[in-house]
Amino acid sequence: MANTAHIPTSNSALIAMIADEDTVVGFLLAGVGNVDLRRKANYLIVDSKTTDKQIEDAFKEFTTRTDIAIVLISQYVANMIRFLVDSYNKPIPAILEIPSKNHPYDPAHDSILSRVKHLFNAESVASTRH
Repeated sequence: MANTAHIPTSNSALIAMIADEDTVVGFLLAGVGNVDLRRKANYLIVDSKTTDKQIEDAFKEFTTRTDIAIVLISQYVANMIRFLVDSYNKPIPAILEIPSKNHPYDPAHDSILSRVKHLFNAESVASTRH
């Protein structure tokens, strides 16, 4: 149990969002939004004016905050910072790539799915050796 991740239980864990306006607004209407006492939001709306640096900074902030359990990121936004998403290897917060209204989901670019496929391929190779 030494490798299990700890989710804070004193407060509820949050879901963070990095996505286009329509996607973020939809999740905000569902109750995902939060602004803490320092006026820090748990979402970033990405538009044509958003720089890669702003996306990188938000990703780094959300993945280091202890009150966030899941980071939802639009797949096309994740592709902008693919090197960060692919190098992230902690279980919490979990990174989930989601489709957006104008950009369909492509399983070939999903880092989690590729890790799972790699894991199952390694297990199948190991099981055939026995």
